[in-house]
Amino acid sequence: MYFKNIFRIKYQKLLPWILFAASLAVIFFLSYKLVYLQRNPEEINRIEANKIVKAVGKLIILPADETPTIATVTDKEALKEYPFFNNASVGDRVLIYEKAGKAVLYNPALNKVVEIAPFNLGAGK
Repeated sequence: MYFKNIFRIKYQKLLPWILFAASLAVIFFLSYKLVYLQRNPEEINRIEANKIVKAVGKLIILPADETPTIATVTDKEALKEYPFFNNASVGDRVLIYEKAGKAVLYNPALNKVVEIAPFNLGAGK
């Protein structure tokens, strides 16, 4: 009977410390998320672009000497006259490498490269 009381007293004293540590962990997590969400939008875009380039780089060899311009397909109907976008879906990403003259259409939902085409910015001039 004596041992039961000792263990009960020890656990009763330990419970507030466990709750305190758990609440500190929650506060730390929420403050980290708040700081992350208040970051510079350019920084968030750069991080997202790096994730996309890394994912596509696992599928095909990309030019290493330049950073691509990345666009998102938002309206498939507006792009239907361009053969490059025939198999595109809303949400697909286009990586444009100007120096290399290459455009890559990537579907992040399927993690697949949909299309690769030569790209020439000065073609319309």
